[in-house]
Amino acid sequence: MPELPEVETVRRELEPWLTGRTIRIARRVEAPPGPKYRDLERAAGQRILGVARRGKFLLVPLSGGDELVLHLGMTGILSPDPPTQHLRVELALSGPAPDRLYFRDARRFGRCLVVRAGRYAALPTLAALGPEPFDPAFTDEVFAASLARSRGPIKPLLLSQRVVAGLGNIYVDEALFEVGVHPLRPANRVTPSEAGRLRRASIAILERAIAHRGTTFSDYRTVNGEVGAYAARLSVYAHEGEPCPRCGTPIEKLVVGQRGTHVCPRCQPKPRTRRARK
Repeated sequence: MPELPEVETVRRELEPWLTGRTIRIARRVEAPPGPKYRDLERAAGQRILGVARRGKFLLVPLSGGDELVLHLGMTGILSPDPPTQHLRVELALSGPAPDRLYFRDARRFGRCLVVRAGRYAALPTLAALGPEPFDPAFTDEVFAASLARSRGPIKPLLLSQRVVAGLGNIYVDEALFEVGVHPLRPANRVTPSEAGRLRRASIAILERAIAHRGTTFSDYRTVNGEVGAYAARLSVYAHEGEPCPRCGTPIEKLVVGQRGTHVCPRCQPKPRTRRARK
């Protein structure tokens, strides 16, 4: 699934192309009726004011007080080139060619709908997002306090989007390896010092991934049709059985919170189970 670096890459390519254009036509193609494509047609006739991002969501403010909300799901691709299959949405735009934006989504987990700006009652995941990693208010202290409130494993908590927005399976594995924290470690047993290092490592990894246009393993493409180049720089994710880049121990693959998870068993020691008091 595209995570923050992939969505931010798409945002940066869309913004200069779309801003100032009017949406002449907004139509579903093979998109089924339902909340994932609610009120899409309402975007027609409105001018695009910009392209923003919140977590893994793209937010496109419109001149009539609405907002076009896009989520790429697992396989969504936005492109000016018409796809041969799995087309869900077509936007016809004012101005010179390319004057079409197509949303292709093979597995149908994506979203493309219109809401009143900032009103996300129909999108509870978006409404409940935690702070952005790059927000100055997201400090070591704020992050450590959020972890201290949870006794659950650290990885599912980071994937929940409640303590920080935008992190997904790939970059959580990379950040936890960077600071030597096992993904099953209870969040409230991560020390304040470790929490600070984990916050800073997450930000650094996200910045590097954005600089390389994200990570492509299968479906993800930029708006320009390019693949993300960060896969070659991953330390543990998708490296099962290969030597750890630090100590040489073979990388292991676990299942944590129903997600494939990659760890170095030496650099990220598994937490001991605390004995119950008698």
